[in-house]
Amino acid sequence: MLKLRHQGILSMRNIVRKSTSVIAHSDLQELEDGRIVHSGMPFAHAKIGQFFQEKPLLGNQFSEDSVLQSYLQRYVPKEIYGEISPDLKRFGERVATDIYDLHLQCDKEIPQLEQYDAWGKRVDNLITSPAWKRMHDISAEEGLIAIAYEKKYGEWSRLYQMAKLYLYSPSAGLYSCPLAMTDGASSIIETIGDENPWMKERAYIRLTSRDPKKFWTSGQWMTERRGGSDVARGTETLAQLQPDGSYTLHGYKWFSSATDSDMTFTLARPLDKNGMVVDGTQGLSLFYLEIRNEDGQLNNIQIQKLKNKLGTKQVPTAELLLDGTRAFKVSDDGRGVASISSMLTITRMHNALSSASSMRRIVNMARDYSTRRQAFGNILKDYPLHIQTLARMEIETRGATLFFLEMARLLGKEDVKIISDEEKELFRLMTPVLKLYTAKQAVSVASEGLECFGGQGYIEDTGIPGILRDAQVLTIWEGTTNILSLDVLRAISKSNGHALKTYYKEIQNKLNLIKGNKSLEESGVKVDHAADNIINFATKNTSSLQFAARDFAYSLARTYMGALMLEQATSSSGTEQDIYAAKRWCQQDLCPVTTNHKTESYSSQTEDANFNLVFDGYSRQSRL
Repeated sequence: MLKLRHQGILSMRNIVRKSTSVIAHSDLQELEDGRIVHSGMPFAHAKIGQFFQEKPLLGNQFSEDSVLQSYLQRYVPKEIYGEISPDLKRFGERVATDIYDLHLQCDKEIPQLEQYDAWGKRVDNLITSPAWKRMHDISAEEGLIAIAYEKKYGEWSRLYQMAKLYLYSPSAGLYSCPLAMTDGASSIIETIGDENPWMKERAYIRLTSRDPKKFWTSGQWMTERRGGSDVARGTETLAQLQPDGSYTLHGYKWFSSATDSDMTFTLARPLDKNGMVVDGTQGLSLFYLEIRNEDGQLNNIQIQKLKNKLGTKQVPTAELLLDGTRAFKVSDDGRGVASISSMLTITRMHNALSSASSMRRIVNMARDYSTRRQAFGNILKDYPLHIQTLARMEIETRGATLFFLEMARLLGKEDVKIISDEEKELFRLMTPVLKLYTAKQAVSVASEGLECFGGQGYIEDTGIPGILRDAQVLTIWEGTTNILSLDVLRAISKSNGHALKTYYKEIQNKLNLIKGNKSLEESGVKVDHAADNIINFATKNTSSLQFAARDFAYSLARTYMGALMLEQATSSSGTEQDIYAAKRWCQQDLCPVTTNHKTESYSSQTEDANFNLVFDGYSRQSRL
């Protein structure tokens, strides 16, 4: 072998002598693996240096979440917690490993629409990632919908489900979106299923199944061209009664998420015998339809296009033409909007869990990265300024998580019909507040989180920018901030103001728990004063409530979250970190509606000034 190798070297040197104009034999090197190389070879591996930055790593997302664990231990009966916590811990590891890998694959392999085949035939073939399909199976196997409807743990089943979804959402590749609508559809069938028993036999058992082969997901087709939240004026879809009692739907659905789902609920206007419809909310009914016929073909549905969105690109969201789509009316005439109220509650809860969990994810990643990244001679964790930034993000995340978990606990009581009248009022009032405020937090924290990674936070390959892009939808889906702020006012009005009194009473009940705690006394006073100011403003400024609706909702949120954080801090499981977080939360302006009222922000003069400021320099004056 040595002789052969020596002969090979000599042969190479002979070749080199014939090509001295390119390389010189003195620069030949024999490597350990026997290869002959030349240091001046014109084609060689790039030399890009020895340093490569370590990427952030995820730990067990349940074990590392002290707030989630503490809340569950505080409320869930010990024997039940003993049963569910091993599952949450096991799942907390999965969402950081194999499920997270699928999440990243979903990010890269976004849905595609093949409208026509090679011969010009309309096929509307929706192509999704294998990882997306695997998420479907995991959702069934893990019982991400089933847990809440099996009710094995009574009122705690919903909290268990929501905790598990909270762990799943940041690693779901946005499969959390169809799960939200599937959960909402299941709640509708639970609510109106007795009037339509076939829906339970046909759809409910599939929506809540743990068997991937049987498990269905649902869409939610409400938005049309004329509007999103304003379904009363925006819904143009018509429903024609058929001899067999079914209907055919004719319309254009503008924003239909999870187009690959198995069924959906949608709103439409039934035609009377004269071909007329009733305008407004009174003319809307709720319809059930399945996306495909028994032969697997679309149910007289054309997928016009997939939406090109800022984020949530993993979700196949489409514009759909309904041209004779077979459907079944499942509500009384004019009761369509009322029939979807339970769905809206559920999907708003999902929105909030996605907000809180996305904050937790970016904070966890930034925290780990701070132990790996070195700059200007020190590790990031050793810079107090950097840790201060992370601490502020952590405080926001803790507040959002406690708010979400508290509402999930109340939802669990409503599920099994043991919720009190006052708790129901509080839940109705605070669900839109929860959704709107945590969504705004999520965008802010995600943006701050990207900065913690410097330039790498802006590089799509890292998977980090998607957290911010996907967070932005949370402020829009299921009602924008202003729309939900007005919904808060409706909740107060419908209860004749009693919901606000219940809110105030709940704040006081939580503050009573910290009496005698000197370290939290000052913070408790701030929350108490904020609650007083909220009541006073609502009572004395009814004419300007709509103008102040956003600031009023923010005030409700910050004050309530302050009370929740103080309650957490003073509990038997409270830690020094809980106390510090609560005190820091209460240092902010808890009642911005009062602060802004003092500067006459809601006066008629300010209203005019705002308008003039916005349209200063606007050239199309004829439109004003």
